[in-house]
Amino acid sequence: MSSIPISIQGFERTKIELERLKAERPGVIQAIKEAKEEGDLSENAGYDAARERQGMLEAKIRYIESRMPQFNVLDLANIQSDQVIYGATIKIEDLDSGEVKEYLLLGPDETDYVSGSISVFSPVGLALLGKYEGDEVIVDAPRGRINYEIISLAYNGVPKFKDLD
Repeated sequence: MSSIPISIQGFERTKIELERLKAERPGVIQAIKEAKEEGDLSENAGYDAARERQGMLEAKIRYIESRMPQFNVLDLANIQSDQVIYGATIKIEDLDSGEVKEYLLLGPDETDYVSGSISVFSPVGLALLGKYEGDEVIVDAPRGRINYEIISLAYNGVPKFKDLD
């Protein structure tokens, strides 16, 4: 069994998401029951929609439950290194365009690109792991090779997450 890194905050957020999904079960079951009572199921859009919702809900619950035993819960406040590792906040410059980006490297189950975090298992994350401030890194991305320089490296943190709703 492989280990998946996740912050304390990410783990708590995942547990809350799982509880929320499980709490939806009775409502979906009730919607299916009510749709069945309407009669002919072959042309019952309400029944089809409720069954589809139930399938997606159960799949998401199974997915989260299957990953939780693999989580290696880490406290970002206790992570420090002069190398890029999980929990690093890195500022990188695209050497071709001059564009500067800042990312927090997290596990795949807690990343939120909009909030500035990327997975340690993404092409950029994998290319940065083990590197130092000032190093140049070549990333083989879907859009082609990208040359980055690591401008700064810090360990300061608590991940920012969007609300679950």
